[in-house]
Amino acid sequence: MKILIVGGAGMIGRKLAERLAKDGSLGGKPITGVVLHDVVEARACQDCPFPISAEVGDLSQPGEAARLAAGRPDVIFHLAAIVSGEAELEFDKGYGINLDGTRLLLEAVRQAGNRPRLVFTSSIAVFGAPFPDAIGDEFFTTPLTSYGTQKAICELLLADYTRKGFLDGIGIRLPTVCVRPGAPNKAASGFFSNIIREPLAGQEAVLPVSEDVRHWHASPRAATGFLIHAAAIDGEKVGPRRNLTMPGQSVTVGEQIAGLRKVAGDKVAARIRREPDQTIMRIVAGWPRNFDASRAITLGFKADPSFEAIVRSHIDDELDGRIA
Repeated sequence: MKILIVGGAGMIGRKLAERLAKDGSLGGKPITGVVLHDVVEARACQDCPFPISAEVGDLSQPGEAARLAAGRPDVIFHLAAIVSGEAELEFDKGYGINLDGTRLLLEAVRQAGNRPRLVFTSSIAVFGAPFPDAIGDEFFTTPLTSYGTQKAICELLLADYTRKGFLDGIGIRLPTVCVRPGAPNKAASGFFSNIIREPLAGQEAVLPVSEDVRHWHASPRAATGFLIHAAAIDGEKVGPRRNLTMPGQSVTVGEQIAGLRKVAGDKVAARIRREPDQTIMRIVAGWPRNFDASRAITLGFKADPSFEAIVRSHIDDELDGRIA
């Protein structure tokens, strides 16, 4: 089985590649090779049980998607995108990468003709207020950001290309991934991770919103599990509605901090400094807070059991079990 990871240099792409290397197979089939593609060179894991290569290129540029599809991968993980805040600030760049790049990839796969499973990472940003108490998969997509609009259009394209038999697509609407390792990025949601990651590393973090803000979260470990499951799931069981909201944990910022305090203690939780930011507060006010992911759960997708478990997985996976 040949696998292509588009966006392979990103955090989720790296963790997915590591998981594939550890497992050595996908859906019961041995992996014969993995290609990591991104605009910067991905770090290929060492001692993999199969050949793994890193390729640099821009999916939105003419010919790049066709070059990748010519390798006729059996499974494609399409993770490449610019994040929400950047897509909102840079309109042309957002549509060029998040929409045009995806369309070029789908079309290249159609021309290659081998009908791979294509797992697309969508977002809960496809939904817009006003919301019910818990948003189900059947709730209409009325995004209130450019990023959400781009993802919603790509969901429709994925479903149509699947309906026509050009590929076998599964779109997974990821919760906000928390706790993201590494440096802060330009995502408006970045503070959800910052207020956990920095205090655990002995650094101060800024909280720009009130503690009653509620949001939907999944750990990097859970997100990787969603991708693996989506790649192997029986498409007949999914049916024609090819885009699924992934399960997660709906918690307030205050509950996040309480979870951090429970796991790491008062000293760590005290490293969070409250500094309201009206721009971030306005953006967050339009975000969904809670979901009914029963369809995905019925299909076998598994969430983190609690927010405390999310904090512990970060400590184990990124800090070698140590707290500063």
